[in-house]
Amino acid sequence: MTRKLFVTTALPYANAPFHLGHIMEYIQADIWVRHQRMSGNEVHFVGADDAHGAPIMIAAEKAGITPQEFVAQIAAGRKQYLDGFHIQFDNWHSTDGAENHALSQDIYRKLKAAGFITSKTIEQFYDPVKNMFLPDRYIKGECPKCGAKDQYGDSCEVCSAVYAPTEVVNPYSVLTGATPVMKSSEHFFFKLSDQQCVDFLRGWALQDNRLQSEVANKCKEWLEGEDGLGDWDISRDAPYFGIEIPDQPGKYFYVWLDAPVGYLASLKNYFGKTGRDFDAFMADPSTEQIHFIGKDITYFHTLFWPAMLKFSGYKTPDNVYAHGFVTVSGEKMSKSRGTGISPLRYLEIGMNPEWLRYYFAAKLNAKVEDLDLNPDDFVARVNSDLIGKYINIASRAAGFISKRFNGVISTAWATSDDAFLANLRNAAPEIQALFEAREYGKALRAAMEQADLVNAYVDANKPWELAKKPENDAKLQEVCSRLLEAFRILTIFLKPVLPQLTTQVEAQLNLAPLQWADVTTPMPDQHVIHPYTHLMQRVDPLIFDQLFDAPTAAPAAVADAASTATSTIEPLAEEIKIDDFAKVDLRIAKIVHCEHVDGSDKLLRLTLDVGEGKTRNVFSGIKSAYQPEQLIGKFTVMVANLAPRKMKFGMSEGMVLAASAADEKANPGLYILEAWPGAQPGMRVR
Repeated sequence: MTRKLFVTTALPYANAPFHLGHIMEYIQADIWVRHQRMSGNEVHFVGADDAHGAPIMIAAEKAGITPQEFVAQIAAGRKQYLDGFHIQFDNWHSTDGAENHALSQDIYRKLKAAGFITSKTIEQFYDPVKNMFLPDRYIKGECPKCGAKDQYGDSCEVCSAVYAPTEVVNPYSVLTGATPVMKSSEHFFFKLSDQQCVDFLRGWALQDNRLQSEVANKCKEWLEGEDGLGDWDISRDAPYFGIEIPDQPGKYFYVWLDAPVGYLASLKNYFGKTGRDFDAFMADPSTEQIHFIGKDITYFHTLFWPAMLKFSGYKTPDNVYAHGFVTVSGEKMSKSRGTGISPLRYLEIGMNPEWLRYYFAAKLNAKVEDLDLNPDDFVARVNSDLIGKYINIASRAAGFISKRFNGVISTAWATSDDAFLANLRNAAPEIQALFEAREYGKALRAAMEQADLVNAYVDANKPWELAKKPENDAKLQEVCSRLLEAFRILTIFLKPVLPQLTTQVEAQLNLAPLQWADVTTPMPDQHVIHPYTHLMQRVDPLIFDQLFDAPTAAPAAVADAASTATSTIEPLAEEIKIDDFAKVDLRIAKIVHCEHVDGSDKLLRLTLDVGEGKTRNVFSGIKSAYQPEQLIGKFTVMVANLAPRKMKFGMSEGMVLAASAADEKANPGLYILEAWPGAQPGMRVR
């Protein structure tokens, strides 16, 4: 029976390009979707940008554009990543689309009518300069537990304490540096604590294997903990970029209410383009709704999301599959440690996207485990499996068929009980089942075990030796034809993972697109193939030198710089007079916010308090040396009377000071100037 599947990945926040974790998740889902399509199932695979929330509103304001324009710029860059890694979504939409506005408001109205919406007045911090309520992450101050400075309003990165923003000592707004004030506001809540919700979630999350065991166990903790489930604050006050709450002027849905509704909205948008009936499809009991997500957002997807859908009368998810994070050589990805990998950089330097697809697949399973990308393992696995085992079969056989037999495959020797090919075909059901269960690593190991057996046949029959004597031609054609039939079956096993390579193989073997059902249907006798051309290059280990982001200078590098000071320190500039120096107005500046600049490999955007009662926007080419969180709250020195400069990314209103060596390639490292404790924004440096 043909299945009807609606498949999504988590929606990326529309404030930055894709990172490697996004690509891993999309590859995981794409492999599963391709497997389903090869099985003859109906699949609708959709995604979207998560476009709402305060961070996007603020970033757009700093860039001098509307939030819609900001999101559109991010969205314009998505295609090169998706196409580059052969990730085939049927539709890519935005949570700011009309469909999402309508669906989110409809869900809210139905929840309200069913008695699941309540309101109460709460107090929270308010920025009197920015005139807006501050989310936890826009409040910083001293940790109430250990006293560490410059900690966020919800948790301490030094002692790991968790607390309410109102507990922060000497709080300040990350946006303006102002001291926040307490202000009350009416907020709307989804009554997740309602016993109906709890009873439903206990059944939905803990039964029918909808969730992986690790996730189900976590849900059980949340559901059966001492505090139980709390009601969920689903509203935010203006100014806010989001969807308005019906009949509540100045109130907007919290981004986590409308973001998952974006799954439905993208499907509805897609069906609108293709003439399908969205309501009928979602009402069909046979429709399956599947979500692939990261482990960090399981709370939203296994509690809020299904409860929202259930009590507003919508279909609930059939499965939510969570995965772990991507690490590099055992470490969390970090540019400062030299373990950052840009997916776009991967493509730009010419690395084959299907190397990465295969490597990720070889390490993915159905558990919620982190996946480590190790360069040595990457090279060994790709070169051994794909080149040494799989492609080696075609390279040993196809040339002889083309040159000696005019490309003609002979299968006159084939019988239904041919042991060599029967063994290969008999492996198909297990490999299909492993793809279905998302046990990709096991599926590929099973495929490579079969490739080993085929290569043993190559070594036993030595076609290159048979080719030396014309009297062996019949045997040579039989051996090479049998090898290419085996290669065809192996290609079917690998097709969900290697779609582009499979397309090349289908063209060379002169075949229609391969499906799982084709495993048992051999190429016909006298079938003609096209001349063989090389299918894939080996991985050169040196290419990783171009891939990894350069690390910031480590202590050892600083020591090396000191030992070669005479060659790395720039010569002094021409002598100036005191009057010349006096023209440069140097001021102490507090870095109240810092963020990456989309589309730039070098720039960070700094928001500076220079004691003027307003903040300045400055772009600085220090991205290679600092992460934004390292700089927020620091005091530095800036040139305050430099004429504003209009840049591609916005207006830069000054320049911060940083030190570097004369030859930054030989002695990498940038060192931003930092003022001693006691310095205040606006103090002049003389």
